[in-house]
Amino acid sequence: MAGDFEVVKAGHIELLVTDLDAAKRFYVDTLGLVVTESDDGHLYLRGLEDRHHHSITLTKSDAPGVDHFAFRVADEAGLDALEEVAQSRGWFSRWKKAGEEKGVGRALLVEDGFGFPVEFYSEAEPREWLLQKFQHYRGAKVMRLDHFNIMLPDVTAAYDWYVRGLGFGCTELTETEGAKPDLWAAWLRRKHTCHDMALTTGKGPRVHHAGLTVADRASIMDAADVLAANGYVKNVERGPGRHGISNAFFLYLRDPDGNRIELYTGDYVSADPDWVPIRWKLNDPQRQTFWGAPTPQSWFDEAMAVRSPRTGEFAQVSGPKIKDRPDYLLGAV
Repeated sequence: MAGDFEVVKAGHIELLVTDLDAAKRFYVDTLGLVVTESDDGHLYLRGLEDRHHHSITLTKSDAPGVDHFAFRVADEAGLDALEEVAQSRGWFSRWKKAGEEKGVGRALLVEDGFGFPVEFYSEAEPREWLLQKFQHYRGAKVMRLDHFNIMLPDVTAAYDWYVRGLGFGCTELTETEGAKPDLWAAWLRRKHTCHDMALTTGKGPRVHHAGLTVADRASIMDAADVLAANGYVKNVERGPGRHGISNAFFLYLRDPDGNRIELYTGDYVSADPDWVPIRWKLNDPQRQTFWGAPTPQSWFDEAMAVRSPRTGEFAQVSGPKIKDRPDYLLGAV
Protein backbone atom coordinates (compact mmCIF):
# COMPACT_ATOMS: atom_id res chain seq x y z
CA MET A 1 0.00 0.00 0.00
CA ALA A 2 2.86 2.37 0.81
CA GLY A 3 4.31 2.24 -2.72
CA ASP A 4 2.63 5.45 -3.96
CA PHE A 5 4.15 7.70 -1.32
CA GLU A 6 7.21 7.88 0.91
CA VAL A 7 7.01 9.12 4.48
CA VAL A 8 10.40 10.64 5.26
CA LYS A 9 10.38 11.40 8.99
CA ALA A 10 8.55 12.93 11.95
CA GLY A 11 8.16 16.54 10.86
CA HIS A 12 6.57 18.77 13.49
CA ILE A 13 4.05 18.95 16.30
CA GLU A 14 1.63 21.67 17.42
CA LEU A 15 1.27 21.89 21.20
CA LEU A 16 -1.58 23.82 22.80
CA VAL A 17 -0.62 26.07 25.73
CA THR A 18 -2.66 28.41 27.90
CA ASP A 19 0.05 31.02 28.48
CA LEU A 20 2.44 31.81 25.62
CA ASP A 21 4.72 33.93 27.79
CA ALA A 22 5.14 31.11 30.31
CA ALA A 23 5.70 28.64 27.46
CA LYS A 24 8.36 30.91 25.94
CA ARG A 25 10.22 31.13 29.24
CA PHE A 26 10.27 27.33 29.40
CA TYR A 27 10.98 26.33 25.79
CA VAL A 28 13.08 29.26 24.61
CA ASP A 29 14.65 31.03 27.58
CA THR A 30 15.38 27.83 29.54
CA LEU A 31 15.67 24.95 27.04
CA GLY A 32 17.17 27.06 24.26
CA LEU A 33 14.85 26.33 21.31
CA VAL A 34 15.16 28.89 18.50
CA VAL A 35 12.27 31.22 17.67
CA THR A 36 11.70 31.36 13.92
CA GLU A 37 8.60 33.53 14.04
CA SER A 38 5.85 34.56 16.45
CA ASP A 39 2.51 36.35 16.56
CA ASP A 40 -0.15 36.97 19.20
CA GLY A 41 -1.28 33.36 19.19
CA HIS A 42 1.73 31.30 18.14
CA LEU A 43 5.42 30.64 18.67
CA TYR A 44 7.20 28.75 15.89
CA LEU A 45 10.29 26.98 17.21
CA ARG A 46 13.07 24.85 15.85
CA GLY A 47 16.23 23.11 17.01
CA LEU A 48 19.78 23.91 16.02
CA GLU A 49 19.86 21.13 13.41
CA ASP A 50 16.35 21.69 12.02
CA ARG A 51 16.55 23.06 8.47
CA HIS A 52 12.95 24.26 8.13
CA HIS A 53 10.61 26.88 9.56
CA HIS A 54 9.60 24.96 12.68
CA SER A 55 9.47 21.59 14.36
CA ILE A 56 7.34 22.76 17.30
CA THR A 57 4.46 25.21 17.22
CA LEU A 58 3.14 26.56 20.51
CA THR A 59 -0.44 27.76 20.06
CA LYS A 60 -2.42 29.71 22.65
CA SER A 61 -5.51 27.77 23.70
CA ASP A 62 -8.03 27.51 26.51
CA ALA A 63 -6.69 24.07 27.41
CA PRO A 64 -3.39 22.23 26.86
CA GLY A 65 -2.91 19.28 24.54
CA VAL A 66 -1.97 18.52 20.93
CA ASP A 67 -3.56 20.06 17.86
CA HIS A 68 -1.76 17.71 15.46
CA PHE A 69 1.52 15.97 14.74
CA ALA A 70 2.95 15.76 11.25
CA PHE A 71 5.08 13.59 8.99
CA ARG A 72 7.04 14.88 6.03
CA VAL A 73 6.39 13.11 2.72
CA ALA A 74 8.96 12.97 -0.09
CA ASP A 75 6.90 14.78 -2.75
CA GLU A 76 3.58 16.46 -3.48
CA ALA A 77 2.23 13.49 -5.43
CA GLY A 78 2.51 11.43 -2.29
CA LEU A 79 -0.01 13.70 -0.57
CA ASP A 80 -2.62 12.95 -3.24
CA ALA A 81 -1.97 9.23 -2.83
CA LEU A 82 -2.43 9.55 0.92
CA GLU A 83 -5.75 11.33 0.42
CA GLU A 84 -6.95 8.35 -1.63
CA VAL A 85 -5.91 5.99 1.16
CA ALA A 86 -7.71 8.06 3.80
CA GLN A 87 -10.87 8.19 1.67
CA SER A 88 -10.74 4.45 1.02
CA ARG A 89 -10.75 3.87 4.78
CA GLY A 90 -13.53 6.37 5.42
CA TRP A 91 -11.32 8.65 7.50
CA PHE A 92 -11.99 12.36 7.82
CA SER A 93 -9.47 14.46 5.89
CA ARG A 94 -9.13 18.02 4.66
CA TRP A 95 -6.59 20.00 2.69
CA LYS A 96 -4.72 22.87 4.28
CA LYS A 97 -3.65 25.48 1.75
CA ALA A 98 0.00 26.49 1.53
CA GLY A 99 0.64 29.01 4.28
CA GLU A 100 -2.43 28.13 6.34
CA GLU A 101 0.17 26.80 8.74
CA LYS A 102 3.09 29.22 8.59
CA GLY A 103 6.15 27.79 6.95
CA VAL A 104 4.35 24.73 5.55
CA GLY A 105 3.13 24.10 2.01
CA ARG A 106 -0.03 22.29 1.01
CA ALA A 107 -0.83 19.68 3.65
CA LEU A 108 -3.31 16.89 4.21
CA LEU A 109 -4.81 16.76 7.72
CA VAL A 110 -6.33 13.40 8.63
CA GLU A 111 -8.22 12.08 11.61
CA ASP A 112 -7.03 8.51 11.43
CA GLY A 113 -8.96 5.44 12.45
CA PHE A 114 -7.49 5.64 15.95
CA GLY A 115 -8.64 9.21 16.60
CA PHE A 116 -5.33 11.02 16.06
CA PRO A 117 -4.93 14.30 14.14
CA VAL A 118 -2.11 13.49 11.70
CA GLU A 119 -0.83 15.91 9.08
CA PHE A 120 1.19 15.00 5.99
CA TYR A 121 3.16 17.63 4.08
CA SER A 122 6.03 17.84 1.63
CA GLU A 123 7.08 21.49 1.19
CA ALA A 124 8.46 23.51 4.09
CA GLU A 125 10.19 26.90 4.16
CA PRO A 126 13.95 26.49 4.63
CA ARG A 127 15.72 28.25 7.49
CA GLU A 128 19.38 28.71 8.37
CA TRP A 129 21.09 25.56 9.60
CA LEU A 130 22.55 26.48 12.99
CA LEU A 131 24.59 23.34 13.59
CA GLN A 132 27.91 25.21 13.62
CA LYS A 133 26.52 28.51 14.92
CA PHE A 134 27.75 27.64 18.39
CA GLN A 135 26.81 31.04 19.77
CA HIS A 136 23.20 29.80 19.70
CA TYR A 137 23.84 26.70 21.84
CA ARG A 138 21.98 27.30 25.10
CA GLY A 139 20.06 25.39 27.75
CA ALA A 140 19.43 21.82 26.58
CA LYS A 141 21.07 22.43 23.19
CA VAL A 142 18.07 20.97 21.36
CA MET A 143 19.17 19.78 17.92
CA ARG A 144 15.96 18.53 16.26
CA LEU A 145 12.61 16.87 16.68
CA ASP A 146 13.17 13.12 16.77
CA HIS A 147 9.90 11.25 17.42
CA PHE A 148 6.35 11.09 18.72
CA ASN A 149 5.00 8.61 21.26
CA ILE A 150 1.25 7.96 21.24
CA MET A 151 -1.03 5.99 23.58
CA LEU A 152 -4.00 4.07 22.25
CA PRO A 153 -6.19 1.08 23.12
CA ASP A 154 -5.19 -1.19 20.21
CA VAL A 155 -1.48 -1.17 19.37
CA THR A 156 -1.78 -4.17 17.04
CA ALA A 157 -4.20 -2.36 14.71
CA ALA A 158 -2.07 0.79 14.69
CA TYR A 159 1.05 -1.30 14.07
CA ASP A 160 -0.61 -2.76 10.98
CA TRP A 161 -1.42 0.74 9.67
CA TYR A 162 2.01 2.22 10.26
CA VAL A 163 3.95 -0.79 8.96
CA ARG A 164 1.73 -2.00 6.08
CA GLY A 165 -0.05 1.27 5.33
CA LEU A 166 2.71 3.84 5.76
CA GLY A 167 5.82 1.71 5.24
CA PHE A 168 7.40 2.07 8.67
CA GLY A 169 9.92 -0.49 9.93
CA CYS A 170 9.90 -1.88 13.45
CA THR A 171 13.13 -1.66 15.45
CA GLU A 172 11.96 -2.83 18.88
CA LEU A 173 8.77 -4.10 20.50
CA THR A 174 7.34 -5.04 23.86
CA GLU A 175 5.08 -8.05 24.29
CA THR A 176 3.05 -9.41 27.17
CA GLU A 177 4.03 -12.48 29.12
CA GLY A 178 2.77 -16.00 28.38
CA ALA A 179 2.80 -18.54 25.58
CA LYS A 180 0.71 -16.36 23.25
CA PRO A 181 1.96 -12.84 23.89
CA ASP A 182 0.11 -9.71 22.77
CA LEU A 183 1.84 -6.69 21.30
CA TRP A 184 2.00 -4.02 24.02
CA ALA A 185 4.23 -1.39 22.36
CA ALA A 186 6.28 -0.88 19.21
CA TRP A 187 9.03 1.50 18.08
CA LEU A 188 8.69 2.31 14.40
CA ARG A 189 10.95 4.31 12.12
CA ARG A 190 11.23 5.93 8.71
CA LYS A 191 14.56 7.71 9.14
CA HIS A 192 17.44 5.40 10.03
CA THR A 193 17.38 5.79 13.82
CA CYS A 194 15.46 3.92 16.49
CA HIS A 195 12.08 5.52 15.81
CA ASP A 196 9.92 8.30 14.44
CA MET A 197 6.79 6.93 16.14
CA ALA A 198 6.25 4.82 19.23
CA LEU A 199 2.93 3.06 19.83
CA THR A 200 2.05 2.34 23.46
CA THR A 201 -0.93 0.56 25.01
CA GLY A 202 -3.04 2.81 27.22
CA LYS A 203 -6.06 5.07 27.38
CA GLY A 204 -6.31 6.87 24.09
CA PRO A 205 -6.15 8.52 21.70
CA ARG A 206 -3.55 10.59 23.55
CA VAL A 207 -0.01 11.76 22.79
CA HIS A 208 2.42 10.66 25.47
CA HIS A 209 5.33 12.89 24.45
CA ALA A 210 7.37 14.51 21.72
CA GLY A 211 11.04 13.50 21.72
CA LEU A 212 13.70 16.15 21.08
CA THR A 213 17.25 15.12 20.25
CA VAL A 214 19.95 17.01 22.14
CA ALA A 215 23.65 17.20 21.37
CA ASP A 216 24.94 14.66 23.93
CA ARG A 217 24.51 13.31 27.46
CA ALA A 218 26.21 16.38 28.91
CA SER A 219 23.47 18.51 27.34
CA ILE A 220 20.86 16.65 29.37
CA MET A 221 22.81 17.18 32.58
CA ASP A 222 23.29 20.85 31.72
CA ALA A 223 19.56 21.15 31.03
CA ALA A 224 18.74 19.63 34.42
CA ASP A 225 20.98 22.20 36.11
CA VAL A 226 19.46 25.10 34.18
CA LEU A 227 15.91 23.90 34.85
CA ALA A 228 16.59 23.60 38.58
CA ALA A 229 18.28 26.99 38.74
CA ASN A 230 15.29 28.59 36.98
CA GLY A 231 12.70 27.14 39.36
CA TYR A 232 11.51 24.22 37.21
CA VAL A 233 12.29 21.44 39.70
CA LYS A 234 8.69 20.16 39.67
CA ASN A 235 8.72 20.12 35.84
CA VAL A 236 11.32 17.33 35.84
CA GLU A 237 9.21 14.16 35.77
CA ARG A 238 11.64 11.33 35.10
CA GLY A 239 15.39 10.90 34.75
CA PRO A 240 18.08 11.51 33.82
CA GLY A 241 18.50 7.88 32.88
CA ARG A 242 19.13 5.42 30.07
CA HIS A 243 16.43 3.44 28.30
CA GLY A 244 16.86 -0.23 27.58
CA ILE A 245 14.68 0.21 24.53
CA SER A 246 16.49 2.59 22.12
CA ASN A 247 19.61 2.75 24.35
CA ALA A 248 18.97 6.51 24.57
CA PHE A 249 19.85 8.76 27.48
CA PHE A 250 16.70 10.65 28.51
CA LEU A 251 15.06 13.32 30.63
CA TYR A 252 11.27 13.71 30.66
CA LEU A 253 9.84 17.17 31.33
CA ARG A 254 6.40 18.68 31.75
CA ASP A 255 5.95 22.22 30.42
CA PRO A 256 4.00 24.80 32.49
CA ASP A 257 0.73 23.36 31.13
CA GLY A 258 1.67 19.73 31.74
CA ASN A 259 2.49 18.87 28.11
CA ARG A 260 5.28 16.29 28.08
CA ILE A 261 8.53 16.37 26.12
CA GLU A 262 11.55 14.10 26.23
CA LEU A 263 15.14 15.24 25.89
CA TYR A 264 16.79 12.33 24.10
CA THR A 265 20.23 11.33 22.83
CA GLY A 266 22.38 8.31 22.05
CA ASP A 267 20.19 5.91 20.08
CA TYR A 268 21.46 3.88 17.12
CA VAL A 269 21.47 3.48 13.33
CA SER A 270 18.88 1.02 11.99
CA ALA A 271 19.52 1.14 8.24
CA ASP A 272 20.18 -2.56 7.64
CA PRO A 273 17.43 -4.11 5.49
CA ASP A 274 17.60 -7.37 7.47
CA TRP A 275 17.00 -5.68 10.82
CA VAL A 276 15.13 -8.01 13.18
CA PRO A 277 13.06 -6.21 15.86
CA ILE A 278 14.48 -6.45 19.37
CA ARG A 279 11.89 -8.06 21.65
CA TRP A 280 11.31 -7.12 25.27
CA LYS A 281 8.98 -8.70 27.81
CA LEU A 282 6.56 -6.35 29.50
CA ASN A 283 7.74 -6.97 33.05
CA ASP A 284 11.45 -6.56 32.27
CA PRO A 285 12.35 -3.42 34.27
CA GLN A 286 15.42 -2.73 32.15
CA ARG A 287 13.36 -2.02 29.03
CA GLN A 288 12.10 1.23 30.61
CA THR A 289 15.22 2.24 32.49
CA PHE A 290 18.34 0.22 31.77
CA TRP A 291 19.63 0.89 35.27
CA GLY A 292 16.42 -0.54 36.78
CA ALA A 293 15.25 2.66 38.49
CA PRO A 294 11.46 2.85 39.01
CA THR A 295 9.33 5.10 36.82
CA PRO A 296 6.86 7.57 38.38
CA GLN A 297 3.19 6.59 38.11
CA SER A 298 2.35 9.84 36.28
CA TRP A 299 4.47 8.67 33.34
CA PHE A 300 2.12 5.70 32.85
CA ASP A 301 -1.18 7.38 33.67
CA GLU A 302 -0.95 10.85 32.15
CA ALA A 303 -0.69 11.98 28.53
CA MET A 304 -1.75 14.84 26.26
CA ALA A 305 -5.28 15.15 24.91
CA VAL A 306 -5.63 15.44 21.13
CA ARG A 307 -7.98 17.81 19.31
CA SER A 308 -10.17 16.29 16.62
CA PRO A 309 -9.78 18.05 13.23
CA ARG A 310 -13.32 16.89 12.47
CA THR A 311 -15.11 18.40 15.49
CA GLY A 312 -12.59 20.85 16.93
CA GLU A 313 -13.10 19.24 20.35
CA PHE A 314 -10.75 17.08 22.36
CA ALA A 315 -11.16 13.40 21.51
CA GLN A 316 -12.86 11.08 23.96
CA VAL A 317 -10.58 8.32 25.25
CA SER A 318 -11.21 4.65 25.86
CA GLY A 319 -9.29 1.97 27.74
CA PRO A 320 -6.92 -0.63 26.30
CA LYS A 321 -8.15 -3.84 24.71
CA ILE A 322 -5.45 -5.90 26.41
CA LYS A 323 -6.76 -6.85 29.84
CA ASP A 324 -3.51 -8.19 31.32
CA ARG A 325 -1.62 -5.42 33.05
CA PRO A 326 2.10 -5.38 33.83
CA ASP A 327 3.19 -5.69 37.44
CA TYR A 328 4.10 -2.01 37.72
CA LEU A 329 0.57 -0.94 36.73
CA LEU A 330 -1.33 -3.14 39.17
CA GLY A 331 -3.27 -0.75 41.37
CA ALA A 332 -2.79 2.18 38.98
CA VAL A 333 -5.75 4.41 38.29
